[in-house]
Amino acid sequence: MRYLILFLVIASACTDAISVNVQDGIERFEVYRNLLTGKRVGIVANHTSRVDTVHSVDFLLEKGIHVVRIFCPEHGFRGTADAGETVGDYIDAGSDLKVVSLYGKKKKPQPEDLSGIDVMIFDIQDVGVRFYTYLSTLHYVMEACAEQNIPLIVMDRPNPNAFYVDGPVLQKEFKSFVGMHPVPVVYGMTIGEYAGMINGEGWLKDSVTCDLTVIPCEGWSREQPVALPYAPSPNLPDSVSIMLYPSTCFFEGTAINEGRGTLRPFQVFGHPSLKGMPYSYVPRPIKGMSMQPKCKGQTCYGMDLQGEYHTILKMKRLNLAWLLLAYQEYKGTEPFFNALFNKLVGNDRVQQQLKDGVTEEEIRAGWQDEVAGFMKVREKYLIYDKKNVG
Repeated sequence: MRYLILFLVIASACTDAISVNVQDGIERFEVYRNLLTGKRVGIVANHTSRVDTVHSVDFLLEKGIHVVRIFCPEHGFRGTADAGETVGDYIDAGSDLKVVSLYGKKKKPQPEDLSGIDVMIFDIQDVGVRFYTYLSTLHYVMEACAEQNIPLIVMDRPNPNAFYVDGPVLQKEFKSFVGMHPVPVVYGMTIGEYAGMINGEGWLKDSVTCDLTVIPCEGWSREQPVALPYAPSPNLPDSVSIMLYPSTCFFEGTAINEGRGTLRPFQVFGHPSLKGMPYSYVPRPIKGMSMQPKCKGQTCYGMDLQGEYHTILKMKRLNLAWLLLAYQEYKGTEPFFNALFNKLVGNDRVQQQLKDGVTEEEIRAGWQDEVAGFMKVREKYLIYDKKNVG
């Protein structure tokens, strides 16, 4: 599959881009053919599960693989559900296969869901951020497969945010569906490498171990940021949103609108009380992206960060300056922080530091030792180049 090199150009200017030809794990059929031949196959997939323009499910069916059931995470199999929207089970019109939803009340496949499956595939595009919920879906799928003695094959794909590691490491008391493991906000691993870490570190319930096989992608370098050929979820529509997401998603844990309700989520932020800031917009319901954005219908004042993706590329770290600025300038009547903030950050220390007026560099100093410890753990599970980015 073709990926665009991001240090030269963003996705919106692809006519001038240099492209790299990367083979995703799912494309390397001859490598895993024998693992599927004659087997009844389940697959965890969504709209990013593709071989060029062909869906991975259709690709496998065309190859004669006996796919019997589809499992889908947040946003649904076709990727059209809003963030947090409950998606029920249904029959996929394209393949006539049952789709089992793994978002809502049921996040983990039940034994009856896995009945009649000999081997499971996980083929979903990740973006390399701890609070992106596909990681939690991976965890629960691995756990369910381990309990039912079903082998799992992870079809690896490039991580567009793999070129750095940064952010506080999640403390166990803040574990939730938006963060289940003691890793930094940005962890610099592919989904296949991450699956190996879940297994190897004993993070599954009762320390069960999944029978795991990772089919690596080819032609990709960890330090090479790429533009994904498909939007991984409705509110990450392009490379700018994906690159800013690790830094601007913290606004979801506050009263500040994070760009939901616009066509550039996570690229802008604002609130009616931030008057005097240089940018303004009105969040409105957008079907398939955000039907209930914060500050709906109100004029929000804030910042347009679209051009700041290059800052992340250069710094190779989270940017907390926008969060600090919004906190300092906020004059709204409702509390600035909500219950989600500490879950996203992974501790309660950062919220208190913001309230105490601590500088960005002092906040960052608080997680350097945590990240150094994680890097030693991470090294054991790297499949591609072993250089410690950070």
